[in-house]
Amino acid sequence: MIYLDNSATTQPAQEVLKSFQTVSMNYYANPSSIHVGGSEVEKLLFKARTQIAQLLKVNEDEVIFTSGGTESNNLAIKGIAHAHQNRGNHIITTQIEHPAVLQVCKDLEREGFEVTYLPVDESGNINLDDLKKAINENTILVTIMHVNNEIGTIQPIEKIAKLLANYPKITFHTDHVQGFGKVSLPFDMEGLDLITISGHKIHGLKGTGCLIKKRHVQLKPLFHGGSQEGSVRPGTENVAGNVSLAKAMRLAVEKQSQYNRLIALHQKLFDQLEPIDKITINSPKNGAAHIFNFSVLGFKPEVLIHALGEKEIYVSTKSACSSKQDEPSHVIVACGKEQEAGAAIRVSLSINQSEEDIDIFIKEIKNVIQQYKSIMG
Repeated sequence: MIYLDNSATTQPAQEVLKSFQTVSMNYYANPSSIHVGGSEVEKLLFKARTQIAQLLKVNEDEVIFTSGGTESNNLAIKGIAHAHQNRGNHIITTQIEHPAVLQVCKDLEREGFEVTYLPVDESGNINLDDLKKAINENTILVTIMHVNNEIGTIQPIEKIAKLLANYPKITFHTDHVQGFGKVSLPFDMEGLDLITISGHKIHGLKGTGCLIKKRHVQLKPLFHGGSQEGSVRPGTENVAGNVSLAKAMRLAVEKQSQYNRLIALHQKLFDQLEPIDKITINSPKNGAAHIFNFSVLGFKPEVLIHALGEKEIYVSTKSACSSKQDEPSHVIVACGKEQEAGAAIRVSLSINQSEEDIDIFIKEIKNVIQQYKSIMG
């Protein structure tokens, strides 16, 4: 099997699974219980939080454990909107965000909030001047993803944070799900207030993640029922999952230097596929190395995906959260490529991907295209 759908999810690392199993089997008491068993589990939870804080160079109380990227994005966006609506009702995002951001913004619009969706160029980049022009006296939140999950565009988060540092009333959130462990980000920088991280994108477990919330940020919880996570995210903690997340994050940071080897594989995909008739590359050359998106015009992506699947090569169309919807990619449409949007295929690599995997994929996609050309005359 050649698995090339790592932006949808990754294979859990053995060390992560082992830590989850050990904690689940031996430290199963409720960390809020006052007996010795509960205290031991509480210490484990504190240790996991401390490890993540030290890794990111933030404070322990700024690490809020969640169930993953979707919850973290919802908590950040709705949490700010509902906590600060007395100060303003305007939110700024982009046209190419993940559904876990866009659908939240659409829901807030139904509540009466105003949302500006910044346009992007053909590579998926926003214009900082557009962002600055969009800011008004009612703006309370800017939410812009770091690395696009479909085409790999890297937004200038540091420049955005520097700009927004001049607007103390505005909170800045970034969806860092596809960037963590791959594209560096100084988490402690001024102007960056909320950061979303997901476990299962970095060889951790599904249902694990965290939201980095700087101390000065006030959020309204999504739900109520306890004082866990500083009362921002109540509910009995998933201690085994949180410990495994700390392990996955540490491994991802330790191995980030190996990420550079994917640049060569990314370039090989460009070099081999770009010259082929009917193929259009949708990913920017300077984008994240683990995401490569292309369209084969005149071919339904499902046909190509199923043909590759018969060879046990697994790729995808767009975000896994919306891949079963029969609609063109909103990301590629926003880049001004409407024709390509309905035929897009995403190849996403893991840090352990071999060059042989890419060579086989290139060979087989060429074969599939040639076979279908022959059938279609």
